[in-house]
Amino acid sequence: MTTNDHSPGRVGSHQSDRLAVLGIEAFGHHGVFGFERRDGQVFRADLVLGIDTREAARTDDLQHTVDYGSLVAKVKNAIESDPVDLIETLAQRIADVCLADPRVQWTEVTVHKPDAPVEATFSDVTLTITRTRSGARP
Repeated sequence: MTTNDHSPGRVGSHQSDRLAVLGIEAFGHHGVFGFERRDGQVFRADLVLGIDTREAARTDDLQHTVDYGSLVAKVKNAIESDPVDLIETLAQRIADVCLADPRVQWTEVTVHKPDAPVEATFSDVTLTITRTRSGARP
């Protein structure tokens, strides 16, 4: 790869490292139907963060990397609060939480809605979005 490569995982001349937190589960009241808002349902979120972990590895110090325990708590809160109609809106909210940490250059967020009101047998409904910090290359 060259330094001008725009493929996922590249930030400047360094390919960013990827931190993944998968299967964050929370109960939310999102959806377009009244019963979804009233009764709520389980949502899951998967996060992939583009970060540079070299300084954290060198110092072995949590302050030089993303505290994923704290991030999970914030994402869980984002799912549990302020109902919205669409998983697109929820996914953007979660991406904004991830990008609030200045060490995160890009994020890929997948929102799972396994109990979506669909009249068919299915295992999951998911939406995956990728967002980047302004000026960063995913």
